[in-house]
Amino acid sequence: MPMYMIERDVPGAHTLTAEQQAGISGASCAVLDGMGPQIKWLQSYATENKITCIYEAASEDLIREHGAKGGFPVTRISEIASVLSPALAGK
Repeated sequence: MPMYMIERDVPGAHTLTAEQQAGISGASCAVLDGMGPQIKWLQSYATENKITCIYEAASEDLIREHGAKGGFPVTRISEIASVLSPALAGK
């Protein structure tokens, strides 16, 4: 299944409390549970004004559907062509 990087503009994302992060995560999982196995959230990263998420999904449309159902902004979707890591250098 293709992997995607989703950028979400969220002003003040770096100031979200643990409780707010848990609420967002729970809401996302609840939507995903109703969407079936064609979309899976792997991980997200919060920076100053953005949350960047990594998903596996059968299509970009599913990612947009997830955002619409959960009320999550979808600023940009990029399909991940390859993954680089220290493992590639034998580390």
